[in-house]
Amino acid sequence: MCHSQRALCNRYSLDTIETGATIAFAMECFENGIIGKDDTGNLDLRFGNGDAMVRMVDMIAKREGIGDLLAEGTKLAAQKLGGNAMKYSIQVKGQELPMHEPRLKRALGVGYAVSPTGADHCHNLHDPSITTNPEPYRPFGLLEPLPLEDMGPKKVQALIYRQSLIAMMNSIGFCMFYLFQSKCTPNSLTDIVRAVTGWDTSLAELANMGKRALTMARMYNIREGFTAEDDWLPPRFFEPTTSGALSNTAVDPDRLRNAIHVYYETMGWDRETGIPRRTTLEQLDIGWIA
Repeated sequence: MCHSQRALCNRYSLDTIETGATIAFAMECFENGIIGKDDTGNLDLRFGNGDAMVRMVDMIAKREGIGDLLAEGTKLAAQKLGGNAMKYSIQVKGQELPMHEPRLKRALGVGYAVSPTGADHCHNLHDPSITTNPEPYRPFGLLEPLPLEDMGPKKVQALIYRQSLIAMMNSIGFCMFYLFQSKCTPNSLTDIVRAVTGWDTSLAELANMGKRALTMARMYNIREGFTAEDDWLPPRFFEPTTSGALSNTAVDPDRLRNAIHVYYETMGWDRETGIPRRTTLEQLDIGWIA
């Protein structure tokens, strides 16, 4: 996204990731003949046309022309366009993917798939963090670095701990960027919460708070009609990129499916359906949700 687009998004209070990805979707649809100039208001909506990109931000914000269709995001737009449009809708649960690449960061891809809010890179594990520095994960029993492409139970466990910590931080109003400070550890997070609130808490209790929040979000989604089938990545990530560093690698769908099942089991959810077990809800003191 160029500077002019970012400035317009800020002016209109539009999310830059969603807006940029939605315009990219429209450009792919244009280049593949799903939409044409009659749809775009005579804009040549090809990649590389900077003026058209900036104009599209205005059209989306004001819901003018095709901007009215795109304003709801790529999933709904693709459903309305039909044909092969869904092929170019790069989203999970209706939320467009950010720049962070699951063909490189494999646990991140699992996190995208199972996230209650769709493809979110914030409450997620960025694999290089545990590949290069496992120290923050030692309090949770993960003592050794894990390979970048690993999608096994320990990597899934690291993902859950990371998600739980960030869900906890979201719950108490704690800036997640503290996690990127060199002196930050899970135990130092606990010390800060104790100092600010006077709550004689523990790391285990705080992590459990995050797990409770994630499980409540899961139950909310289930009530609203989401199923395990929604916990998946767009097909594009099962193929390598056409050029560059990721042109010889892709996400293996079988490994992804197994990692999702391991995630469900580790969270105390049914392995196949992803529905939290009643015993899990009781352990988290939210049995009333059942």
